[in-house]
Parts: sequence; C-alpha cells; structure tokens
Amino acid sequence: MSSPYQHPPLPPHAPTTSPTPAGSVAEGSLRTARRRERAGATAWDEIRGFVDRQDASAVAARVVELDEAARKEVARRLPGYLKVLRDRHESWEGVGDYAAVLRAAGAGVLPGAAAVATWLNRRDFASRWGAPYEDTDRIMAILATRPPEWRAELARRLVLRLRTGEDRGVELALALLRTTGIEAPIHDPLVVGWLETAGRRPVPSEDPLFDLMLPRIFDAQGVGRALQWESGPTGPWLKALCDLAAGDAAKRPTLLEGCVRRFLLGGSALDLRFFARLHEALDPAPHEIEPRAHDYLRLLPAAPGPVAELALRRLRRLDGLDPADLAEAWEALFFRPERKLVRAGLTWLDQLVRLSPELAGSIAGPLALAFAADSAELQEKAVTLAIKHAGRMGDEGRAAVGDALGLLPPDLGRRVHAVFGGVEPAGPDPDPQDGFAPPPLPRPDGPRRMPDPIGSVAETLPLLDGSAGWQAWERLLAGFVALVHQDREGTATALKPGLAGRYEHLYGGGDRWHRIDRWNQVDHWLIGAACSLTGIAPVRSVWKDRLPDARHLCPPDLLLLHRAAEIQMAVEEDVVPPLLLSTPTLTTGHVEASELVTRMEIIEAAGAKPLAADLQQALLRLPGERDPEAAGRAGRLSSPAGRLVARWLAGARLADPVVEVRWSYGEYGERKWFEDGEPDVFPGVKLVPSLHAPATGLPLVDRVFGDPRSSSGVHPAWWPSMFPSHREVAAAHLLPHLLHGEWDEPKVRVSHLHRLARLDGPPGVAVSLVLARLLGNPDMPEAVDALLAMAGRGDLPAAELGRQAALLVGRDQMRLRHLTAALESASRQGAHQEVWTAVAAALPSLVPRPGRRPHHGSAEFLALGATAAAWCRARGAIPEVEAVAARKGSSNLLREARRLHELLTAKEG
Repeated sequence: MSSPYQHPPLPPHAPTTSPTPAGSVAEGSLRTARRRERAGATAWDEIRGFVDRQDASAVAARVVELDEAARKEVARRLPGYLKVLRDRHESWEGVGDYAAVLRAAGAGVLPGAAAVATWLNRRDFASRWGAPYEDTDRIMAILATRPPEWRAELARRLVLRLRTGEDRGVELALALLRTTGIEAPIHDPLVVGWLETAGRRPVPSEDPLFDLMLPRIFDAQGVGRALQWESGPTGPWLKALCDLAAGDAAKRPTLLEGCVRRFLLGGSALDLRFFARLHEALDPAPHEIEPRAHDYLRLLPAAPGPVAELALRRLRRLDGLDPADLAEAWEALFFRPERKLVRAGLTWLDQLVRLSPELAGSIAGPLALAFAADSAELQEKAVTLAIKHAGRMGDEGRAAVGDALGLLPPDLGRRVHAVFGGVEPAGPDPDPQDGFAPPPLPRPDGPRRMPDPIGSVAETLPLLDGSAGWQAWERLLAGFVALVHQDREGTATALKPGLAGRYEHLYGGGDRWHRIDRWNQVDHWLIGAACSLTGIAPVRSVWKDRLPDARHLCPPDLLLLHRAAEIQMAVEEDVVPPLLLSTPTLTTGHVEASELVTRMEIIEAAGAKPLAADLQQALLRLPGERDPEAAGRAGRLSSPAGRLVARWLAGARLADPVVEVRWSYGEYGERKWFEDGEPDVFPGVKLVPSLHAPATGLPLVDRVFGDPRSSSGVHPAWWPSMFPSHREVAAAHLLPHLLHGEWDEPKVRVSHLHRLARLDGPPGVAVSLVLARLLGNPDMPEAVDALLAMAGRGDLPAAELGRQAALLVGRDQMRLRHLTAALESASRQGAHQEVWTAVAAALPSLVPRPGRRPHHGSAEFLALGATAAAWCRARGAIPEVEAVAARKGSSNLLREARRLHELLTAKEG
C-alpha cells in the first residue's frame, strides 16, 4: 500500500528567460518583425508579439532601432498590457514569467530615468521562485544608447531603491555605477550587495568601485552579517584585505581604523565577527595601538566578549598607560559577566602592580567590584590580590576594600576583615533550613466523570471537523453510533443539509491541492460515515483502500483509525451496534468494569455484535484493580465477545509490559548504541524504546503493546487516554518524539505529561524520561505541577527521574541549570524528599570525572542537593561527591561538593 502522506506536487518551474544567443532566434524574430512592418503592422504590434512569445533578446534588439514616435507609442501601450498578461494566469502566479521581456521593453522605450527605475523594480516582475534577475548584460546593452547624464541619474535612483544586499536589482545598479563613473550615494544595502557580488573574486585592481566602497564596509549596517561565515585567513575577503594591507602601506591604517570604528559603533558578536577576525589577522603592533588606546579602553565595558578580549590583549602590550585609565579599565572588566574576562583582568592588575608598585593606590575600587563576582574562584582570587597588595594601597584604599567585604561569603569576608578591618562578617554559613520550612505536598484531585455522549444531530455537526480534543471526540463517536442505531433515517435526514457540497476532497474531488488519498485523521472517517449514512458519498467501501499503511503509523494512531474506520464500515453494512464499549467513564480514559459489563448486556440483548477495535480499546481501558461483582455478572454473558470480557475481568488481563530504552545516534542510516553510563555527547541522538509483553491474540492490543515507532504521530495528545492503566506504555509511545520538534514546537508537550501523571500503572524509565525532559525545558514551567501531582499520589519514580535526567544532560539534550530551576521550585513546594532522591541518583553521573570539564551549572545543582538534603535530613556519603570534595581548589563546584559531603556525613544531634 502506498504511503498515506501524499504531498501536492510542486508547481512547474518558471520558463527560462536567459538571453537568446545572437544570430539565432532573435535575428529570426527581427526578420519577421520587419516583414510585418512592410505589411503595415505597428511597432506596438511587433513588441507585443515578442512579449507574448517571451522573446527578450528580440525585444532588446528591436527597441534600440525604434524612432521617437514608435518609442512613444510602445511606452504608452506597454503598461496597460500588464493587465492582459495577468488575466492569462492564476492570481498567485503573477507575471514573473514575462519579467525579462517586459524589463527589456521598458528599459528601451520609457522616457525618463525615474520611469525606468520604477518599471525595472515593479513587484509583479519578481519571480515567485525568488530567483534573481539574470538580464544585466541585456539591460546594459539597451541603456548604452541613452545619454551619459541620463544613465547616471538612473544609476542613482536604482541604488536608492535597494532595500537589502540581496535585492534583485543590485547587479544592474553596480554595473551602471562602474560604467558611468559617478560617486555612489551612501546607501548601506549597496555596500552589502557589492560585497555579496564581488566577494567571490575581490581583487582591487579589477573593480573600479573598490577604492570607493572599501571605507564604507566599516560603517554600513549588514556587512558583518554578510561576511560572518568567512572561514579564517582563507576567506576571500579576509585574504584580499590582508594582501592589500601587506602590499599597500597606505591602506593598512585605513583598515585598522575601520575595524576600531566598527567596534565602537556597536553590534552583536555576530555583527562584529568578521571585523574581529580582520583585526587579529592584521595583528597591529603596539605603536599602532598606542594612538588609539582610549578607543580600545572604551571597548572594555560593553563590547561583545570576543571584541573586549582582543581589546584587552592589545592593551596589555602597552606601557605607560595613565593610572586613572587603568583603574577605569579594571572596573569595566570586573563588572562584566564573562568570568574569562574578569580572570584576565585580575591577572593583568597583579602583573602591573608587581612591575609598578605605585599603581597599588588605584586598585582598591576595582578589587571591591571583583568581590561581587558570581564565582567563588574569582572572589577568592580578588581577596588574595587585595591582601597581597594591602601594604601599598594607602589608608583610603584600605578603607574602600574594608567597606566592600559585605559582598563576600563569610569565610572570605573574615580573611579581608583580618587585614582591612570594616564591619565584621556574620558567623558560620547559614543553615539552609533557617527561615524557611517546605510546605506539605499538595493533595492531587481524583478523576472526574466523563460528560454524557452527545444526544442530538445539532451537537454533531460543529464537531465533525475534528477541532476539539479527545474527550469531545469520544462523546461524538458514542453519540453518533447511538443516534444511528436508534433512528437511522431520521439522523440521515437531519445530517444531510450540513454535509452537502463540503467534503468532495475526501473522495478525490475538488482541486488537486486539497484531495486526500489516505484518511489519516479520525474526523475523516466520521465524516465518511456521515456521508455514507446520508447517501452523498460517491463511492462505497472506502475502508478497503483509504486506511494508511500500518508501516507508516504509530501503533496508537493505528488503533484510533481502526476504531473510526469500523464505524464507517458498520454504517455502510447497516450493522451499527446500540452503543460503543470503549467510551470512557472517567476523564482519565478508564472504562469502569461494571459499566463495561452493562454495555455488553445491552448489546447481547439487542442481538448485535460489538465492533472489534472498539472491544479491544475497551479492554485496554479497564482499571487495574479487580471488581469481583462485575466479574461475577460477566460470567453470565453468552456471546464470544462477552466471554472474552469475562476472562479479562476474572484475571486474564494483560500485565504491565517491561519497557526498555536505548539511546542511538548516527547519520545517513548509521546506528550505534550507548552504554547506560556513557556521558559523551553525539549528534543525532534518538530514543529507541521497546516493549516486552506476552501475546494476547488480540491483534490491535498486541500491536500497541509492541515496540513504539518514530513515525509521525497524528494524535499524540490522545494516547495517554488510550492506556489509562498502563501509563508506561503511553509514555513509551511518546519517547521517539520526545527529543524532536516540529515547526520549532516540541511534539511532546506539558498537556501530555499532565495526562500521564493522572494515569495508573507503575511508572518507570519512559515516564521518567518524559518528565525529566519537560522539567528541563524553560518554556514549560507547568511541568513542575505534574511532578508535584505524582509526588502527592506517592507514585513519583524519583530515583529513575534523576538517572534519566543525568543522561539527558550528559547527552546535551537539556541544560543542567534549567533542570535545577525546576527541581528547586518543586522542592520549595513540598517535594524536597523526592527532589533529594532525584538529585542523589543523578549526581554520580553529573559530577565531573578527573580531567573532564563540569557541566555548566554543576555548582548550583550541588547547592540544590545540599538544600534538599538538609530539609529532609539525609545522611550517607555519595562516593562520587566525596571524590570531588577531596580535590584541591576553591571553585564554586568544589565548595558546594564539600558542603554537601559534610552535610551527608555529619552526625545527628
């Protein structure tokens, strides 16, 4: 069977409008035109014929031969002919196919430069495929017959009409500038466009615009973005400009001054990337930096990190900077958020003071700022330098340092106080329990009763198009079946007016863009059933060829579509049962056992048979706990379906499958497998779940309890309600879609997670992965509510959550700091015991091994662990944390590891 996902064919490509070689078709067309001229045809008739045939070369050759009267006639008639051309096409097509021939005609006959500029830039000439114009040589040949002053005016007008560097008119504007020799107007898109076109071969000696444009690349907006991907010194522009600086000593100052000027104009790191590379490739010597030292100093406070770094490197090579300037530079560096810059600034300060002790009087203010750094390592380094140079600071400097010790943690504050005085810091570090007591966990609400099925045709029609959620669809499905069984003719009569003329596309009618070859939405089948009921369906037995190929569907969607398709079949064969078995009785999706038995009794009493997929879905929706009374009643059922229900209620129900998850990666079909504890990061990470359950003999049940697939899920929001007693199964089917999105939106959302949290069945690795992934998404803060709900019910798999979260962080599928923020919120709302269990399970994989870089945010994660452990009074060393705590150093990570280890190994009392 063919794939259910049929995309409409792309429209045909626009015809080629490249110039026709001279001496072939164009010459033949001109000979034909001259024969027509002798026969009395007007110039407009000739040009119109060329336009109709899209013969741009013939137009170009003919318009330069027209006399003044003929040119005026064509200029008068040409604009009106656009409407004729538009009428020949669909509204969305435009006249882009005629762009080349129309541009050639207008360039040759329109009188003023303003009129030609407007004509050449008409929006309806733009190709719908986004292709640039390729007629520059042809237009230039036509314009060559115009006076020089006229062409210069046209060049200025075309330049000022440019909106971006990729404008279709860039090449023509540049060609006119080169031939007229005028000075180009100052216009940023022109500069970017020049770079884009000349960047393939930027050789100064070959471009008359080079000397004019070169200084402008440092001022024009958009240049940095256009050149951002230049790859090192081999990039064409970097190489060309460096060669220019090496070969022409007069150009080198221009390039260096231009780079610094561009830095001072500001912009993002991406905007300035090319200029920073050029600056470093030119490698200015100290004597070239010194006259611009104040400009480099101005870059330190707010320039993007890479620019501030290069400015700092150059300043550190200078001697004799003014002490006041140095103090200002250090303050600017210590105020920045980049730890690398703060660290470099502290090293620079230490070196200069050692070489010039008289500078010690200028370092107090900057060091006081460094005390507020967000890194314990940097704070300790600043304290060490302050104490090291305290004797040379003078009374005023010492007082300034003493006044700032409140910015330091208590242990560092005490070190500063011992040397500089000031307000004595507080005693030992505060206990995380002081001042806050976590509240009790919220008690989750129980499931509610489902609303009754719809009871009238008036309620049916608004829901047919499938815009409502799963509960509305279940009510619609159940109501439709009941209405058809009770009054087939009356229901058909009431439905028919609302269906007529609306759904031909489902059966291959209508335009080709909207025809649906495979019915892969549940509403398609319900509409089909309604069309069959009312007699307006043009074909019968569509279930035989409209079901999508099972290989291209996720198993839960396959079950959904079979349930919908069998109703369409039952309508056509007039075997609609009195009711459906699988309509949920609770909002979790459960069907109560007693209600299922009652429904089977009604069907048997009517002498009907239940629908096969409906029966299998009903069995999957039974609650996990036994109902002896319902089982006893089921024993009296006599039909084969009734006896199957009785067996399931008596104890033959399917146990929870075992779910396993493997991590895979690879490209172009290659697949490799991770070991569970491997922390390396690879591209193309995928989750590959597998389910292991004994066969039941029920084909759809066995299919959905088999391995999940990565096929595009059609109705994933409905899946949790299909397995209300087996939430690990529902989560497993979501896993192949967990790490990927669609149109920048995640496929697995918080709404799915909240439904999983309300289901029954033991949660395991699949539920933990879904929960961990969504907790680590900063755009989904509501995921914390799902964690609290599960913790309140007592079925949160906290340890498994921690282990799977560590794997997601280790494989670069989420950021540790986002996970930390979510878990901290949960801990403060009463889940501190569960959060500590999760953190303790995650730490063995997340703390850095010797020689490995820690994950960003590791110190904060350890701090969260210490707080949660203190609140629940946890004890018991974690070997991996103990090993980190034993390392030498004073970074935040090591400080927090020591704090957590001391807390876990402290004696009670």
